[in-house]
Amino acid sequence: MLTVTQALDQIVREVGAFAPEWVALSEALGLITAESVISQENSPPFDKSLMDGYAVLSSDISGGKRELAVVDEVTAGRTPSCDIVSGQATRIMTGAPTPPSADAVVPVEKTELSDGDSTRVRVLLDEVDAERNIIRLGTNKRVGEEILSSGRRLRAQELAALAELGAAKVSVRRKPLIAVLATGDELVTTDQTPGPGQIRNSNETMLCGQVSNAGGVPVPLGIARDNRDDLRRHIEEGLNADILLLSGGVSAGKLDLVPSELERAGVEQVFHKVRVKPGKPVWFGVLRRGSNSCLVFGLPGNPVSSMVCFELFVRTAIRRLTCQFPATPQSLTARLTHSHSHKDDRETYFPATVEWTVDGPTVRLMNWHGSSDLQSTVDADAMVVFPPDPKEYAVNDRVKVVLWDA
Repeated sequence: MLTVTQALDQIVREVGAFAPEWVALSEALGLITAESVISQENSPPFDKSLMDGYAVLSSDISGGKRELAVVDEVTAGRTPSCDIVSGQATRIMTGAPTPPSADAVVPVEKTELSDGDSTRVRVLLDEVDAERNIIRLGTNKRVGEEILSSGRRLRAQELAALAELGAAKVSVRRKPLIAVLATGDELVTTDQTPGPGQIRNSNETMLCGQVSNAGGVPVPLGIARDNRDDLRRHIEEGLNADILLLSGGVSAGKLDLVPSELERAGVEQVFHKVRVKPGKPVWFGVLRRGSNSCLVFGLPGNPVSSMVCFELFVRTAIRRLTCQFPATPQSLTARLTHSHSHKDDRETYFPATVEWTVDGPTVRLMNWHGSSDLQSTVDADAMVVFPPDPKEYAVNDRVKVVLWDA
């Protein structure tokens, strides 16, 4: 049986990145950059004022010249009609270009007109530092500098930075389409009242949410019943996606039909079962069809098992498809807030919550009752990773933590 690390290595080997494609900024939110973006312009494109006020020579004010002649006015979107020399000032608005010789802007509230004459201004400061309230051409970004590296998820601020510098299109990896299929005769839809022995299909809702959080596009396929015809029909539909997620039907029970039906559909098994808790029965395979392969994950039916396997294995595949590095789950070290007795011989991912303190992160384990205990994850934001060795953990012992949605 594979370890978690071995299973992740096999996913990394099997999954290649989507080809880059160019999209307009209006369509790029949440996508991943496929290449570095280099600035073709300076930002700002000119020396500009950060205040409404007066552009001056700082040496005038520090040298004792408090009253200056106002020789020009520049509003945003305009350019100076003349430069200034000693004894002169330009009335200026926020964002407007400064006169070439000006090296400071005095805020308007630190000035007053001389006897109400708009052509003369009195500065109410004893000195003004050079470069005060001016941002110079190229301070934020210069031609030839990198705006964004490859592998960056595009948020609103990244899109704004690209828009500012005229990058109307960006090369990205598209979001993977991810079909979600729950299996089992015991399942009913969330709007139904379960009968005897039935439960609602919470895994579909959970997995679709995880898909969206991880940067994929969820395609819910509903419920496949525990018979080959229905399961086969749903699997055929799901294999049109980039990734097919099935929950349930991957263990060794009489009605665990998923592995054999995937084999019948031409999906090549890469691994089945991993030495992990929860999630041991997890299945991974690939339907190879040239550049259009479909990755298939058979996740255990218990919700916490399904959730953990998604965070470990499916998220890794998504990050590989979209060329994000590192692809595999990353961890941090935190101190336990209480003792814990670990008795399992499998690597265990225990729901927990992290608190950030001045002395570093601490972590508290949830009152977890096993792989069917979905409620224990509601207040959790992480998983503590316990190695596959029985051990008594004490307060303040350091443990490895994997953050959810990190």
